[in-house]
Amino acid sequence: MRLSVYFILSCNLFLASGYNSFSKSMETIGKKQYQVQHGSCSYTFLLPETDNCRSSSSYVSNAVQRDAPLDYDDSVQRLQLLENIMENNTQWLMKVLNQTTRLELQLLEHSLSTNKLERQISDQTNEITKLQEKNSFLEKRVLEMEDKHTLQLKSIKDEKDQLQVLVSKQNSIIEELEKQLVTATVNNSVLQKQQHDLMETVHNLLTMISTPNSAKNNFIAKEEQISFKDCAEAFKSGLTTSGIYTLTVPNTAEEKKAYCDMETGGGGWTIIQRREDGSVDFHRTWKEYKIGFGDPAGEYWLGNEFVSQLTNQKRYVLKIHLKDWEGNEAYSLYEHFYLSGEELKYRIHLKGLTGTAGKISSISQPGNDFSTKDADNDKCICKCSQMLTGGWWFDACGPSNLNGMYYPLRQNNNKFNGIKWYYWKGSGYSLKATTMMIRPADF
Repeated sequence: MRLSVYFILSCNLFLASGYNSFSKSMETIGKKQYQVQHGSCSYTFLLPETDNCRSSSSYVSNAVQRDAPLDYDDSVQRLQLLENIMENNTQWLMKVLNQTTRLELQLLEHSLSTNKLERQISDQTNEITKLQEKNSFLEKRVLEMEDKHTLQLKSIKDEKDQLQVLVSKQNSIIEELEKQLVTATVNNSVLQKQQHDLMETVHNLLTMISTPNSAKNNFIAKEEQISFKDCAEAFKSGLTTSGIYTLTVPNTAEEKKAYCDMETGGGGWTIIQRREDGSVDFHRTWKEYKIGFGDPAGEYWLGNEFVSQLTNQKRYVLKIHLKDWEGNEAYSLYEHFYLSGEELKYRIHLKGLTGTAGKISSISQPGNDFSTKDADNDKCICKCSQMLTGGWWFDACGPSNLNGMYYPLRQNNNKFNGIKWYYWKGSGYSLKATTMMIRPADF
């Protein structure tokens, strides 16, 4: 006997029609059905009925009983074997169904995650779109502001150029007015000096007329007094009145007029420079500074050659007395001072500074060579004497110049070329009066 086993899988509607047609085709055959339901799928197994097998078996047995007595037993064993196989297959199918269920759940979870991710991407896309729109708006605003700023800068630049032109014109006008004012001041100072000299002459004449003959003789003798080496020698000889004395240039018979201060600090001071009213032009040549110029009764320069000869004979001290326009006075005292000869450009040498006009020397150290408008011996390529005016021991247009341009009150500030002493009043303040005086250190 041949046994046939049929297996039918039905999942929802996909296999419904096939299953129905197969069922109808098997209705005429007696079969035993085994059905397993799992989720939306069902599994049906069709086996032959045992009775039919027996009938057929009996029939066959009656017909051929003698020839095949063991066919029935063999069929039973086969059926049992098939049932075991079917049971194993059923278990295997159950495992497959469980695995399929897990896969379906995973697929569902993946689908949900995908939907969530799609929603997030959609939200982010919307945010990006909004940000792009906002960025476009901001870029447009920035471009507008840049254009506006460019126009403002151009307007400011145009205004700056116009102001520079105006300032340049005003500076030119101011410089011209300053020159005219300086000229007028010098002329006024000269007139004042002439007036002063005239009044002094008249006073002396009146004094001579009103004094006895002995006094007149003493007055004449004073004017024609003998020559001295320096004012200290005149003071020690008994002449203790400040005034103009005749000095003899060392090692020569040449005589020079100099003003002697017989009162300050014990007297005996030989005045080598004096500024007080701007009546004398100090922007002079090398030769003029060498031999001296001006009036010993007022503003003057004694002469580099005489001072060099004198200070190389013995040790001298230098005192510089300063006055500002506010009534203040100060001084710088150097314990050792001398000038080199002309071959060394009248180089200045100073040691031992004391005084109230600054703790640092406003004459640059070590010593510098002397410069004038026609002899540039400074350490600057700009020619300090021509730029600052006057003759002086310039370093690189350094912190002092007592022979600079004379500026009157209220015009003496912010003057780079004025009479300056940096470590007392700064670089832009032009002083009212200066006096440079020397005296032997052993006086």
